[in-house]
Order: sequence, then structure tokens, then C-alpha cells
Amino acid sequence: MYAIVEIAGLQYKVQKDQRVYVHRLEGNEGDKVKFDRVLLTEQNSIVSVGAPVIEDATVTASILAHVKADKVIIFKKKRRKGYEKKTGHRQPMTQITITDIKFTASKTSTESDKKAAVKPKVQKSETVKKAASKVEKKVSKKSDIVGKVPSKAPKKSTKKAEAAPKAAKDS
Repeated sequence: MYAIVEIAGLQYKVQKDQRVYVHRLEGNEGDKVKFDRVLLTEQNSIVSVGAPVIEDATVTASILAHVKADKVIIFKKKRRKGYEKKTGHRQPMTQITITDIKFTASKTSTESDKKAAVKPKVQKSETVKKAASKVEKKVSKKSDIVGKVPSKAPKKSTKKAEAAPKAAKDS
């Protein structure tokens, strides 16, 4: 079983007894912390997705230690000016261990999820059959139209062509 939970603005995939480093949390070492912003859970191959969070789902963790992350080095330089500046930064982190993932899924929600998963498949096959019948109708109409297309008939004369013979008759 695992869960995707939002901790201090970031999303983490967590499992029971897993150690995770997160941004600095308030509390002392040994304190219990609950996270109620659970976005997704997986239990017995059933995945539940929240919109945006899952109701009645919590992740409990205990704080192991407050530590600092690895140093990030910032190096600034302007060439040909003799300017170099090197500084560093260590982000404060909290090491936690996940003690429990609680998720109370009601039977009606899982049954409705299964029914919802079956219905679109049936609807898709019905829509495919309807679309196929529409295509067949269109094809038959096009073949009727193709059979009724007249052959090229001589074009009607234009006004300029009519005006030229009249001028020849008058002279």
C-alpha cells in the first residue's frame, strides 16, 4: 500500500516505515505529525484518486531529526574584472518516518467505481456501432450521388462570343 501525500507544498510517494526528508516542519524530535492532504492511495490493487484530496485519508509520521541538506554552491564571476564570489547554502530539512497510512474506503464508492469502469466500455461499443452505421449510410449516399453525376455538357456561349457573330452579320 502506498499513498501520494502533499507535505509542505511538495508531493511525496510514501509507504509505511519509509524514511523521507521533507522541508523543515514545526515540532520537536519524536513528535507525531498528521498529513490530511492525501491525493492518491493504492490498496490491494485498487487505486483511489482524490478530487483534489481523498476525504477521511490521513498519513501519520513521526519526526526523527532536524537536519540540513547538502550544500549548494553559488559561484559568481565576471571575467576580466577580477570579481569572484563563492557562497553556499544548506536547506533546513526534517527527517520523518511514515508510521501509518489510514484510508477508509466505503463499499459503495468502490462498487460505483467498478460500475463506472464498466459503463464507458459499453458506451464506447455502442457509439462505435452507431458511427459505423452512419459511415455506411454516408457511403451509400455518396455512391448514389456518384452514379447521378451528369457527363460534361457543352458550355453555354458567353456574351462576347454572341457579340462577335452579330458584328459579322451586320457588315
